[in-house]
Amino acid sequence: MRKKKLVVLTGAGISAESGLKTFRDSDGLWEGYDINEVATATAWRRNPALVQSFYNMRRKDVKNAEPNAAHFALSSLEKDFEVHIITQNIDDLHERAGSSSVLHLHGEIGKMRSEKNESLIYPVDGDIQMGDRAEDGAQLRPHIVWFEEPVPMMETAIQVVSEADLFVIVGTSLVVYPAAGLVNFVQPYVHKFIVDKKIPALPGIPNLIVIEKQATEGMQELVNLLRKLI
Repeated sequence: MRKKKLVVLTGAGISAESGLKTFRDSDGLWEGYDINEVATATAWRRNPALVQSFYNMRRKDVKNAEPNAAHFALSSLEKDFEVHIITQNIDDLHERAGSSSVLHLHGEIGKMRSEKNESLIYPVDGDIQMGDRAEDGAQLRPHIVWFEEPVPMMETAIQVVSEADLFVIVGTSLVVYPAAGLVNFVQPYVHKFIVDKKIPALPGIPNLIVIEKQATEGMQELVNLLRKLI
């Protein structure tokens, strides 16, 4: 029997319980930095050394973090469903928890790329230094989609979402676009679930079940609900 296709959109809330902070928790500051100074294309053009240093620190944070119960709950669902995770997060905690299909909308902190050619992508474990060059001679930068930049994986994500038999949102309050708009591409008849500690009013989304809890606690409740739909 074909497994149902379960598509999951995850955001910062799922990684927060692993100790990875998000700028949305603290009035626009991310680890004490204004996001306009470290997370925009303009910031990179203005002060690339600062941006490089900031993401080198974030890379260390991710290496020191561990997947939590919510990450492991999602990977365990692969026993019963064809699970596709679409994440707004730049960490690799889903992969380290055992999830086999993860699409990163906003890039990956464990990769770097040419600042001129976004298709020249390389793995990176330590720091990226100013003066480190890609094979085209351009400066290497974090493989991150910053504010003011297009989201190249968006079309792929839309296709995956449109084919979902079940759709789940975990750890995101649906305020970061274009990712937040993915729910609009889910078929109206599909069961939808959202797990987050603070959920805004979401009018106009049919067949939606709301679990207003943090990710680790809410995922346990969600797993029980999903297993009834196998």
